Amino acid sequence: MIDQILSQQGGFYGAETKSANDVLGKDAFLKLLVTQLQNQDPLNPLDDKEFIAQLAQFSSLEQMSNVAEGINALTNKTAQQDMMSAVGYIGKQIAASGSSMTKVENYATPVYFTLKDAAATVHANIYDANNNLVRTEKFTSMQAGEFEFSWDGTDYNGAPVDNGQYNVYFSAESATGKAVFVDTEVTGIVTAVEQGDDQTYFRLSDGRKIGFSDIKKVVQPAVTSTES
Repeated sequence: MIDQILSQQGGFYGAETKSANDVLGKDAFLKLLVTQLQNQDPLNPLDDKEFIAQLAQFSSLEQMSNVAEGINALTNKTAQQDMMSAVGYIGKQIAASGSSMTKVENYATPVYFTLKDAAATVHANIYDANNNLVRTEKFTSMQAGEFEFSWDGTDYNGAPVDNGQYNVYFSAESATGKAVFVDTEVTGIVTAVEQGDDQTYFRLSDGRKIGFSDIKKVVQPAVTSTES
């Protein structure tokens, strides 16, 4: 019955439901139910069981709407709490999962990588912000452990590239051609906190952006004091 009224009242209710991404809200559902009662045939009134079933549908719809509102409120509150907590990281040095580098003139921030096993060959592929490969560096006969990768900021031809953000991705193989796992890490001083669509981000002093969930370690920088 409600489906019939919905099709008959397309000019009245149709626009309302389409404007809400074609989702029938509890208010529109209640209006349809009232309209159905007002327009029912007095000689053939709505069956009690059908009416109770429709009321149950309305109750279920209202409960789902309340749950959705509660989840949204909880998500917003959690984001605010994360932001307030993240403010305490400003001015501190962090170590986080990542592979980003900032190139300024003749200097690029280092990236630390860890080889799980010994590798016969290791390739460091450097990409710009548009995911264009600008350079590849090759290393041989490396043992398992942690290493620092420093890039001189030049391309394949040895020409300096533009200043900005870059990423380095590593691939490693053992002497038998088996892939070797490589983990990468970056460090920097937090200067700002930003709230993104999915999580809180830290802005480092060199412009790089690090996700809150990527942080591995936080270190309070040493403070130098001068005695008078």
